[in-house]
Amino acid sequence: METPYEITTLTRTDHPNPPAHAVRPPLAPAETPPGVEVVTLPDGRRTLAYTQPPAPGGTAPAAPPSSGVPAWAKTTALLAPTVGMGVGAGGFGLSYAAPGVLAMTDALWAAAALVATGCCGAALLLGRWRRSAPAQITQNITATGLFGRAGGSINHR
Repeated sequence: METPYEITTLTRTDHPNPPAHAVRPPLAPAETPPGVEVVTLPDGRRTLAYTQPPAPGGTAPAAPPSSGVPAWAKTTALLAPTVGMGVGAGGFGLSYAAPGVLAMTDALWAAAALVATGCCGAALLLGRWRRSAPAQITQNITATGLFGRAGGSINHR
């Protein structure tokens, strides 16, 4: 008796002839629950088994649809190479810039020495110039009344 169903059984099929006490008489057709049928196994034995209707696309049941890759996994997968390449490019740039940075430190020290020398020289010149000509300024301011206009004179000596 062939059935158009897929057979799922819970009996052991590794023994060709099961012992007599393991053979059970089949149930009457009125006693069988829904989804249970008498099936013939490939070795010729007949047994009760739960059956399932065949899958629409073939004998294998269809796999449940996957929900896809989560958004956080996509973001991490895209971000990891970007960060890695950025770090690599930074290291590569620093390796090329190192000789220039060392040369710039020498240039900065030279510029600092030039500024310090210029400031010291300017301080010496201003000190000599002030000593040679001390300035004396005299102011005379006069005003009349509470809201009167003030006038004055400045005398350089």
